Amino acid sequence: MNKKNVISRRATLLLIAAALALTLIGTALLGNSYRFTTEAVMIPGPNGNLTGVLTTPLESEIRGLVVMVHGDGPVNATHDGLYSPWFKGAAAAGFATLSWSKPGLDNSDGNWLGQSMEDRTAEVDAAINWARQSGRTSTERIVLWGASQAGWVLPKVVSSREDVHAIIAVGPAINWLRQGRYNLLSELRHEARNSQEREQAITQSDRTRQLLEHAASYQEYCSSRVDAEPMSEQRWNFVLKNFRSDATEDLLRSSARSIPVHLVIGSHDRNVDVDETEKTYKSIFGPLLSVKRVEGNHSLARPVVEENAAVGLVTGLVWPRALLAPGAIDSYTEFLAKVAAD
Repeated sequence: MNKKNVISRRATLLLIAAALALTLIGTALLGNSYRFTTEAVMIPGPNGNLTGVLTTPLESEIRGLVVMVHGDGPVNATHDGLYSPWFKGAAAAGFATLSWSKPGLDNSDGNWLGQSMEDRTAEVDAAINWARQSGRTSTERIVLWGASQAGWVLPKVVSSREDVHAIIAVGPAINWLRQGRYNLLSELRHEARNSQEREQAITQSDRTRQLLEHAASYQEYCSSRVDAEPMSEQRWNFVLKNFRSDATEDLLRSSARSIPVHLVIGSHDRNVDVDETEKTYKSIFGPLLSVKRVEGNHSLARPVVEENAAVGLVTGLVWPRALLAPGAIDSYTEFLAKVAAD
């Protein structure tokens, strides 16, 4: 092991030790700030059982239920603890929260990479039906919370059901391909790539799009060598199944329900063109829409947390709510309280 690696390892160990010490101090000073209980549940899904959690407020009666719809990636029921501030924010407004691990994670049956957006919609339908039938919590008011990729799922659910009372959309995109191009250009700017590198990256992206348009097999995709590090076969097939996703028509259909919609977006989002999202949502939902912009990234985390792993580690251990940009959870709680009051 070279000297640089030794120093890096020592720094990491010191950081972990400091974080643990801060955790003990924070716990002593603040105590348990998560005023909710957590119960493990099993939800019968369209293609097998889904393992999940149901959180309920400790200090108030249950006034409704938030059903969480994940974004892209292998996300479990608690997002490895990152959902705790959202659970707490819902509990503060008197809402329970239902969340489950994607198929293939934490003993949930299936494989999330085999899902279309329609499959994900059927999964949410099954979870709502279970919640209504189980009697575990109040379903007098059902609110859908969805992040990122869930923007293509939420309006499908709402337009097909009469029992959803409100929507909370966190950093949703409108069009899959436009979102991918926006993300590519944003990352290139962030990394200060030169013009030659930019042109090469855009050309590669265009070649990938062409392969998708022609429904290329995984073997054709790999043979094209368009990516230096090709995505897995399951990931390629997932993208192939969903790359035509566009939320516009489903949003228009869902607007016929005339339910309140709360859009929460980060001003430093490099994944999604939040200006396009806000403009589209405003044009469709009009006065039914409320918007909260925060100084956060795509996940609404503070930029310093995303850019500095050390800060993120310590913050996550000592004060998880501070991972998110100021105003994100307060806005969430306030919106739920309004829904409960209506």
